[in-house]
This record gives sequence, C-alpha cells and structure tokens, in this order.
Amino acid sequence: MSDSSFYHQITETFHWFHQNPELSFEEYETTGRIREFLEYYNIRILDLDLKTGLAAEIQGANDGPVIALRCDIDALPVQEETDLPYVSAITGKMHACGHDFHTTVMLYVAKELQEQREHLHGKVKILFQPAEESSVGALEVIKTKVLDDVDGIYGLHTDITLPVGTVGIVSGSVTAAVDRFTIKLTGKGTHAAHPQDGIDPVLTASQIVTLAQSIVSRNIDPFSQGLLSITRVTAGNTWNVIPQTAELEGTVRTMGRHNRKLIEERFRTLVQHIALSQGAAAEIDWLAGPPATNNAPCFEPVAAAVAKEQGLKVKPSSPSLGGEDFAFYQEKIPGFFIRIGTGESYPNHHPKFQIDTNALKPAIDYFAALTQKTLFAIKSGELILMQEEASDD
Repeated sequence: MSDSSFYHQITETFHWFHQNPELSFEEYETTGRIREFLEYYNIRILDLDLKTGLAAEIQGANDGPVIALRCDIDALPVQEETDLPYVSAITGKMHACGHDFHTTVMLYVAKELQEQREHLHGKVKILFQPAEESSVGALEVIKTKVLDDVDGIYGLHTDITLPVGTVGIVSGSVTAAVDRFTIKLTGKGTHAAHPQDGIDPVLTASQIVTLAQSIVSRNIDPFSQGLLSITRVTAGNTWNVIPQTAELEGTVRTMGRHNRKLIEERFRTLVQHIALSQGAAAEIDWLAGPPATNNAPCFEPVAAAVAKEQGLKVKPSSPSLGGEDFAFYQEKIPGFFIRIGTGESYPNHHPKFQIDTNALKPAIDYFAALTQKTLFAIKSGELILMQEEASDD
C-alpha cells in the first residue's frame, strides 16, 4: 500500500470516529466499529465483561514480557463549532479531546503489530477504554483483570501545544489528581427585610468562596502545583427572601499525595468553622477522582530513543492540572503517558477544537516501533521495569 493510500485509509477511519461521537459508557457503535476493524485483520479480541470498550491481544512469535497500550474512546457533551467537512453528525456531542485520534492510532498500531508479530518478543494488549471523561472508565477495565499479567503500559494524548512531528516525554507527574466536592449549607430562611430572624447561607457561602482560596495561597508550598476552584454556587429563587439553603460545587487539583491530603483536611476544617461562625450547618461530599499520572522513569530513555529514530522531535511535556484516569493503571503497574503533537488549535473541550490529521501516521509508526523496542528491551534486560513512587510534594 502506498503512503498516500494508507494516509487516505487512516484519515477515513478517523473521520468516521469524529463524525460519530458517543459519551461515556454509551460507546456502542464505537465499540462495534473497533470490533469490525480488529476482526477484519484477524486480531484476537479478548472476552472481557465490559458494557462498552474492548481489548485486543497480539501474541508475538517469540517469548517475552507483556505490555499494554491504552487509548480512550468516549466523546464529550459539546456542540461542535468547527467548519470541518467531517464535523460531528450528532447534535450536542463532539470528540473535543482527541479520543477519536487516540482510537484511530491504536487500531492501526494493532494492525501493524499483527503483521509484524514474528518480530515481537512477547505479548501486546491494546485497551480501547470507555469513559475516560467520567474519570472511572479505567477502573472498569481493571476490574476485568486484563492487566493482571501485564508488566508495563503506555498511554497517549493529543497535545495542541506541540507541532506535528513532536512528542512530549517526561518522567514523574504529568497530569493532576482530580477531586470534586459539593457543600450543602443549611441556615434559616427569612424575609430579606428581617435578617436578624434568620441565618443567611448566602453570606456563609460567600465567605467560603473567598477564604477557600487561602488554602492554596497560604497552606501549601508556593513551589508546589495545586488549585482549588469553586465553580458553582446555587441559592435562593427570589429577591426578597433569604433562603434556607445554599450549595457550592468545585474541584481540587494536585500533583502530589501530601498536598492532596493537606488541601482536603484544611478545606473540611475551614468550611465547618465558617459555617459554625455563622450558625449554619455544612455537609461536605468529597468525591476522590484519579490520582496524578506518574510516569515511571525507566521508560523515558526508550521512549525518547525510538522517537528520535523515527525522526520525531522530543520535548519535555508541560505538567497539566487536567486529570487522566490512566493514572489508575499506573497504581497497579509501571506506566508512561506520552503527548503527541497535533498542531495548534483551540483548547481541549472547546467547540472549535481540532487536530491536524498529518499527525496520525507518525503516531502510528511511533507506537508500533516503541512497542517492539520495549518488549525486546525488557526481555534482554536493557529495560528494568520499576514503579515510580508518587510525588510527595
């Protein structure tokens, strides 16, 4: 197959996924399309207890370790506003985070590895993971025990800050731990003209919004990375009534275990004391999401070397306070999360987000070569897999 016809084939595959986005745990047609592709190329599909998503397996001709490659397949509830000829065909849904790119890349990596399996020293499992945007899709995959015999895992993500032909590679924390909270404040409703007869939850909420910012600015090391954002405040329904209740919602992002624990503890203390000072009651619901992605340093030399062999530029990935449930895999096995330059664009999750399809083939070639090189390096003892301890900043 000529380069031009191969490029046409992979872009057509990408266009289909982009035009047919499905939300977390609703990726039925997406899963069906992946299955059809794998079956066409005689790639074994593992029998896993997953509602959506699947995993493929390629057994090399030579004995060796087992590594996994992971992509995510879900889209976002975003109305697309690009002028692309392959714009989303589904109202209110869009691949605004590059998961269509990730899926296409890993399908063709599977195809290449299947065709080159006589050169493989070990086994490869490719995870087409559902529901990354929900932050819990990885946990559903882990429950299937598909990773129980896996020695290490790679993940990928598009990066609009890097030009096509560039990969972002760095050890340590790459994305943040993500926690979510809601606060329900209960005061005492009254007429707005008689505040002395009530307990104002709006005033209490306002103090929480202001003073919560002191946690990051005054309680954690200024050289650390972290944030606390209150993103929703709801109270009342008319102009002349002090309401009975108010509700706040927000998120905490941290790169290290120490700060993650510290912010939660400090936040709970601060909220309760502010509420107490006003005579209100506070109920806090804290929802812990994925930890920070934590790239094992042992993978960095081989990942960088293969990139250079492929003619790609290597740049250190800039840490992001966005979240990634790939981190759940890294709690079980050594892993490495790689950024793929897809050209300048509007940000992830934006209605005008798009990627340069010229990034598809270099990414496919890179991950196919990286997989082969990693398997051989582990088998030969050149690469000793070690789990990196989570940052304790």
